[in-house]
Amino acid sequence: MVRNERAVWSWAGLMARLSGKDNSAVQNLSPIENDTSREHSFVDIHPDIGVDKKWHIIGGSMSYLQTHPWLSFTLDLRQFNHSLWMLLGEARSKCAHLSSVPMRPEIADRLHRVYLAKGIHATTAIEGNTLSEKQVLEIIENKKDEKKSERYLRTEIDNVLHSANKILESVEKYGFKPITATEIKSYNKQILENLDTDEHVTPGEFSPVQVGVPRYKGAAPSDFATLVTKLCDWLNSDFAFEDEELAVPFGLIKAIVSHVYLVWIHPFGDGNGRTARMLEVRFLLEANVPSVAAHLLSNHYNRTRDEYYRQLDRASKNGGNLVPFIEYAIQGFIDQMRDQIKVIKQQLWDISWINYVYDKFGEDKTPSDRRQLKLILALGNKSEHIERPKLRLLTPEIAAEYAVKTSKTLSRDIGKLKSLGLISETKEGVRAKKEILLAFLPRSKPGNAERQLEEALKMKSTADQLTFEF
Repeated sequence: MVRNERAVWSWAGLMARLSGKDNSAVQNLSPIENDTSREHSFVDIHPDIGVDKKWHIIGGSMSYLQTHPWLSFTLDLRQFNHSLWMLLGEARSKCAHLSSVPMRPEIADRLHRVYLAKGIHATTAIEGNTLSEKQVLEIIENKKDEKKSERYLRTEIDNVLHSANKILESVEKYGFKPITATEIKSYNKQILENLDTDEHVTPGEFSPVQVGVPRYKGAAPSDFATLVTKLCDWLNSDFAFEDEELAVPFGLIKAIVSHVYLVWIHPFGDGNGRTARMLEVRFLLEANVPSVAAHLLSNHYNRTRDEYYRQLDRASKNGGNLVPFIEYAIQGFIDQMRDQIKVIKQQLWDISWINYVYDKFGEDKTPSDRRQLKLILALGNKSEHIERPKLRLLTPEIAAEYAVKTSKTLSRDIGKLKSLGLISETKEGVRAKKEILLAFLPRSKPGNAERQLEEALKMKSTADQLTFEF
């Protein structure tokens, strides 16, 4: 990403001159010696490679200019359409929502573990790991026994989990730090630790041979040091922001760009994709994205794997235009955040409902009141209608309460809950009227109340599935 128009065409002009395709482009460039304060915005001068004041290459290898010209290290924000900016704004809003809304500790912890499992599973599954999301969650919770036949798969999961946790600990302790090539190498080393790799693969070191995937070949080994260093410099400089309110939008773009560029460069003999996704996690956490959402991009790529590869291929063939890929990635990020917000809403709804029910019964409760209170709270956990005879069996505690009671007692209890406005009964059965708390949805139009109830029940069903199931 570049922060002004000049940097866009300046680097493009340099690329054209170095590749010998367009000498005229350089005529529009201001000489570096006339603007030394901006020198490193146009080219990065490194010990092994540089450009002199006449744009001549000084040492090092830059074969990627011919083989991988899409590695331009530029991003023109003027190409972002209004929809993409709206998505970035929504991402910022939802991250703020997730970060600030109080939640019951057990639900917050469960939500964190579930989405961590989804993200770790996605990071490894896209590379061929066959363990399920449920099995990954069991590993995170130390509930899964290790089988010899699954040891390699388990090690892959453990390595990514360890790397992600170390990144989280570092961000919590130090906050933002400039990324370095050494750190990127360390992520790759952690990811490949104790795994059986090919002879040319040294964990944490650049590959001595050109590597890639069936659809794509990475850059030449002689370019790896230059490209990774240039990537770090670009990420550290052009993605900086002064306004804290821009942290999430800039962090999202930075995370996605870093992922794509490392995959394009493909500097390691193995684990390039996993290493790239660790960069994403780091940059999202540094941008104040809640930890529960830090793995959503990985999950999106895995769930839409064919589209992920198509977008990567399309971006390289379009001369490095990352805007379509960024839009694809952020849309997936937002879709999953919307699901997470449903869980948050459902939890707040439950808490408000419990408080409302207790207020209805008051402080002085008779034995009948306490029995009715248990019944309505248990009923509130159900999204569907419950037939009258089955109310006695909602929970073991309810069953014990009504074990020695007649059907008249149950009828009286239902009548009391109706009079308090806490339940409704139809031919389908009895249900809690939790929608009474959704006070701000307009009710003026016909059907709004019914749609409100339908949406509320759908929200609860979705939230239950997201929080406790796969």
